[in-house]
Amino acid sequence: MNNFAVSISNNYIIFAVQHTQMILDTFFPNRCIHCNRIIDADLLVCSLCFEQIHFTHFNYFKDNPVKEKCKLLFPVENTFSLMQFEEENLSRKIIHELKYRNREKTGKIIADWVTEQLDFEDQKPDLMVSVPLHPKKLKERGYNQLHLFTETLSDFYKIPFDHDLITRNHYSKAQALKDKRHRLETKNDFSITKNITGKHILLIDDVFTTGNTLSTIAWEILKAGDNKISVLVMAVDV
Repeated sequence: MNNFAVSISNNYIIFAVQHTQMILDTFFPNRCIHCNRIIDADLLVCSLCFEQIHFTHFNYFKDNPVKEKCKLLFPVENTFSLMQFEEENLSRKIIHELKYRNREKTGKIIADWVTEQLDFEDQKPDLMVSVPLHPKKLKERGYNQLHLFTETLSDFYKIPFDHDLITRNHYSKAQALKDKRHRLETKNDFSITKNITGKHILLIDDVFTTGNTLSTIAWEILKAGDNKISVLVMAVDV
């Protein structure tokens, strides 16, 4: 195939993709997950509903509710939560869209919101590590809800990430479906897969509830060598 034919073929593909998107936008427009208004394809909520999101505005370097909770469980450097995770509020709906309604791209949107509020200044962590899913759960869901979120942050802040540093050893039902007693049962649930020492690790999760999952992972990393832990979550259950 000559260059002219290749060019025609590529232009046709671009046209077909754009035409398909126009049809989808016309007959299946993107809608605000809260009020159902039609919104741009790359948005999650409309501008009016965006104002209803309970952002925390925590300072990563100062004491905040996440840091206070973490300090009761493991040594922690700095912490940040983007939103408050309260009963029936919009942040809960946003994260449920991400985790349970096959909207992986929501992770990028939430990450973009984080970049507008979080400044590491000159104290960036060395590595980003998100809470892993068990392979069976990953197959069921089709994606880890934290991966695109973490990768978007990694690209913005120029901090590397490692999705394989931690593995989940046991399959379990979703945290949201567990009672409080069973949420505390995470002993031996995670393993570290690589030698790592002398690193400042930023642990990433979606919602901070009991903190037990992050604590279990943090201690695995701390035991592995002279490492430090900071925490970033999408929302904290206050």
